[in-house]
Amino acid sequence: MHEILLDESFKHVVEEARDLAKWVPKELLWAMDKGEVQYPRTFVEEAGKRNLLGLRFPKELGGRGLPYVVEMACLEQIGVLGASLGCLYSLPSIVGEAIATFGTDDQKARFLVPTLQGKKFCAEALTEPRGGSDFFGATTTAVRKGDWFVLNGVKRFIVGAVGADYFLVYARTGDGPKEITAFLVERDESVVVERIYGLLGTRGGGTGRLRFKGTKVPVENVLLGVGQGAQVFNVMMVPERLTPAAGAIAMGRAAIALAAKYSTRRKAFGKPIKSFQAVSFKIADAISALDAASSLVFAAAKACDQYGSFGAGKHVGTPVRRLVSEAKKVATESAWFAINQAMQVMGGIAYTDIYPIERYLRDARLSMIWTGTNEIMNLLIQHEYYAELESHYSKLRDIEHDATTTDAEDDKVFE
Repeated sequence: MHEILLDESFKHVVEEARDLAKWVPKELLWAMDKGEVQYPRTFVEEAGKRNLLGLRFPKELGGRGLPYVVEMACLEQIGVLGASLGCLYSLPSIVGEAIATFGTDDQKARFLVPTLQGKKFCAEALTEPRGGSDFFGATTTAVRKGDWFVLNGVKRFIVGAVGADYFLVYARTGDGPKEITAFLVERDESVVVERIYGLLGTRGGGTGRLRFKGTKVPVENVLLGVGQGAQVFNVMMVPERLTPAAGAIAMGRAAIALAAKYSTRRKAFGKPIKSFQAVSFKIADAISALDAASSLVFAAAKACDQYGSFGAGKHVGTPVRRLVSEAKKVATESAWFAINQAMQVMGGIAYTDIYPIERYLRDARLSMIWTGTNEIMNLLIQHEYYAELESHYSKLRDIEHDATTTDAEDDKVFE
């Protein structure tokens, strides 16, 4: 994010995030990519020790009471580590949003506070085998039996399936299409990791398939209320989609910076390749796309700060859901574009593991799929825009009548 847009009093926090990114041993990144480390607890623990998790949550819960824009600026530092560590860094913010917004004091004390301290590890269990974007198609069930709910079902693509201490799980609690409830489910022997996925990229986050086999969840672990899962989901989707947008920009910036530096050293025909416009224009195109995306992420974060996560679709004319969807779509696609440009500038050497460009490319591909595909983002964007247009069009200048032959009503045929 453009630091010129941040208040001076916040810039030291961004520096702290940059220092955390520098602290991570390169050997950890290697081990994660090779599958030797499935869940890097040390990274999350270190972020917690530095008080860098869930920055926007109140201080009494372990956060720092900072605005969304600061958290996104920090993610543009953490994201250089790749999508897995960026995701694990974001999960306390994503799951924490649900707990901080809807949780009881007891739930906040038992789950959120230790999570922000880096002492308890969370994950989100949303996606099911039968569908990804179809939230209301969930088939995992939760049946109440006295003071407990008993969960049965399968979730997949769960980052933190290996390693997380508890899961935010959405399960069906009735026959109605929208009777979904959110639960805080603590790991026990009934939560079975059936598979660890072999991924193209984004490795080392312990991404797996979970089966809940008669998992008992106490009633006090229900979030908000029975049948209120959709409300929890809509609010949680704000950080769910905004955080990978900022993280993707970080990968794009890192890749293009490496390529630009390479272009000043690599020579062809007796001079640095940066002197060839076929090369330098790729740098210009990429950095322009990333700067535009970063500005959009900042605007979406400012909207969140102004309206709160409840602004996501609660009131017509509130731009939160549209801007967050735009930010996720544009940032991830801009990052993908920039990383490809970086690879093209560097040529064949970038296709090897001598440079990390190929790892960024593998990581970035997922960013356009997870947390809602970019096609789903388009669906949300157009829906929100049409709603805003209906609300605001009458306040705008009526440009239809600025045409010189606007009175040609016989040519304005709509049916």
